[in-house]
Amino acid sequence: MPAFEITSPLLDNRAVTGGEPMASRVAGEITAEITDDLEAVEATWRRLQAGGIESPGQNFDFIHAWLLHHGIARADQRYVVGYVDGEAVALLPLHRKRVNGVPVFTWFPGANVGCYAPVSSYGRLAALDPLSRSLLWKTMFSRLEGGDVVYLRSIPTEVGGYSGLFDELGDTLAVETLYRSEYSSWEECDRLQRSKSRRKHDRQQGDRLNAMGAVSFEEVRNGGDTTCAIETMFIQRSARFKAMGIRDTFVRDGLIGFYHDLAKAGSGVDVRLHVLRLNGDIVAVRYNVVHNDRMFCLISSMSDDPAIQNGSPGKQCLLRVMQTVFDQGMSVFDMGSGFTDEKRHWCNVQAPLRQHYIGLTPQGAVIVKAHRVFQQTRAAIKANPQLKAAIRSVRQTFDRLTGTNHPAAATEKSE
Repeated sequence: MPAFEITSPLLDNRAVTGGEPMASRVAGEITAEITDDLEAVEATWRRLQAGGIESPGQNFDFIHAWLLHHGIARADQRYVVGYVDGEAVALLPLHRKRVNGVPVFTWFPGANVGCYAPVSSYGRLAALDPLSRSLLWKTMFSRLEGGDVVYLRSIPTEVGGYSGLFDELGDTLAVETLYRSEYSSWEECDRLQRSKSRRKHDRQQGDRLNAMGAVSFEEVRNGGDTTCAIETMFIQRSARFKAMGIRDTFVRDGLIGFYHDLAKAGSGVDVRLHVLRLNGDIVAVRYNVVHNDRMFCLISSMSDDPAIQNGSPGKQCLLRVMQTVFDQGMSVFDMGSGFTDEKRHWCNVQAPLRQHYIGLTPQGAVIVKAHRVFQQTRAAIKANPQLKAAIRSVRQTFDRLTGTNHPAAATEKSE
């Protein structure tokens, strides 16, 4: 589809306020362009992401690799760019897909990273008042055709040090929390996050692991010997999923090959694998993506061998990762959404995430209301251990009856 432009001149201040002009109003006009050609927006995308991102899902090369791996047709790609006075301030990469028969525009990846957000010039968005930002989003969506709903999951309420930049982006619903560790150095992190008893506990676990043999830790970057580490990581993840009765989405969705591709030399994505070995065997892995001074952990794993777990290889690996991350000058280590024990130990920042909905048609407006109720119900189930266990039991029974279980052995080969 050819790119086309929509123009919405900003409203006169007095018409909006009925009195004095609003001091924060930005003069000029708001415009938008829509295209299905990724190359057409590459320069704009890279310029915007250079100012900082909140998620690997905002990285051009990450999404480019995703498109190639999944073979997403150009007809199902949309790139919407919003301008103020001719300057690009926001870009929305959207995937048109059918969900239960409903045509929906959403992010390209699913829950593969902790959060998402429009690729934006955060400072330029912050210079706009709420009414102008609302007009910007409405202009960007005003000619988006081919779907009933825009569903943008997991957008932080604060980005780039600014709060509320996406408040006017459709209807919102808060259902998740993002966990981050933000420190100026390892010394600061160690001092504030680890008590005397905690250090003693970590040493005891380390001693147990060292008693089993030679322990080594390494960081492997793009183009290095990543294949074995990634394969082992997904085997360990599958074993963990099976033990917990959770579906292996990495296998179901054919994602393992994608993570191999990202780790290759020349992918454009800075991948760093942290690998802990015991007597030469891999016992824990963490798969991370780096952008500027931020590291994002996408996947982690550890050995399911009970004897080795006695030495807590996952925690010992993470302890070394934390030191490595901040010694290398990182200021933010993003551990994703969803509460876990390791996040309780290491993360000092909790960022609320919201789902954003835009109904593009009357049918879409009804679907938005229904999905909001679904998300609220889902969040309530997650917060209730008994109900969560009951739902999982029903799902396991359904999988057994329909033959949709995916055993751990399936991960021994890349997809």
